Amino acid sequence: MKAWVFRAYGPAEQVLRLEDVPTPEPGPGEVLVEVRAVTVNRARDLTIIAGRPNVPHLLPMVPGVDPAGRVAALGEGVEGFAVDDRVTVCSRSHCGQCRDCLDGREGDCREGTLIGIHRWGGYAEYCCVPVESCERLAPGPSFAEAAVVMRHFPTAFQLLDDKAGLRAGEWVLVMGAGGGLGSTGVQAAKLMGATVIAGAGAEDRVRLGIEMGADFGINYRTHDLVEEVMRLTDGRGVDVVFENISDPTTWPRAFASLAYAGRLVTAGAHGGGKVELDASRLYLRRHKVIGGAGASRRNVETTLKFAGEGKLKTVIEETLSLAALTAAFDRLGGGDVVGKLVIDPTLG
Repeated sequence: MKAWVFRAYGPAEQVLRLEDVPTPEPGPGEVLVEVRAVTVNRARDLTIIAGRPNVPHLLPMVPGVDPAGRVAALGEGVEGFAVDDRVTVCSRSHCGQCRDCLDGREGDCREGTLIGIHRWGGYAEYCCVPVESCERLAPGPSFAEAAVVMRHFPTAFQLLDDKAGLRAGEWVLVMGAGGGLGSTGVQAAKLMGATVIAGAGAEDRVRLGIEMGADFGINYRTHDLVEEVMRLTDGRGVDVVFENISDPTTWPRAFASLAYAGRLVTAGAHGGGKVELDASRLYLRRHKVIGGAGASRRNVETTLKFAGEGKLKTVIEETLSLAALTAAFDRLGGGDVVGKLVIDPTLG
């Protein structure tokens, strides 16, 4: 099969190669998936190829974290699936044995494995995955839509439900609302009954947040974020800030937009990762800052339920062939991509 492989760490343009490699055979408890869609990601692809963060990898590696496609073969002992079933794949498999898993917090599991990071991923014609990572795909969504949905929505529900404990009727400020995780955060918050403010750094991205369902929008590059939030909330502030940028220029303003006893949840650091924290405000106003990543089984089930009901919107910029992956990375680096780029290995 054709697959993008890196055999050493470094810039993708130097170490990533499209190669002919043996098609994997599913072992016990595994499913072989013919890949029909996989999303292109900056953090989950380029940083991993470069060797960051410092997590164990098995080289050579095929990246690509969220494949969707058809079942091509079943390993020994696999039940509940048949050849040609439409499936989507959860990138993370949980160990089921650590304290977090046993306490029902499998979204925080640190012992599980990740597709495209710890085992070969979806930038290939075929991908072998654990059966517990496979989810049957409802008739409605396309493979591309399924890949995009599974990339971010489970994490959005984990942040808002498991971490923030969002309640119906509360106010949520979503930062980076035009991005991949931000646009899903807007939708997840609305589905949970919140009033949502979409915060973004460009007018087109603010409009996208509104299109995803936000009640209000703020361009935090041209307006004072805190003043606008206080105006919209009659001086109270928001109950939850959904943060996924960690930009030193925007994070403090988002934090200052919280109401008394508000919660800021965060996953992502492509804005730099080092921010200033007003500790006086943190304790005097009883704020909480909570980090989160991944998803629990419940978050995945919630995502699949809403997807099957047609309630989740995806923004797909373009679907490209497998050979176009490096060009897709270049487009991501240019910063002008709105929505997701998707690779379909069956194209071309």
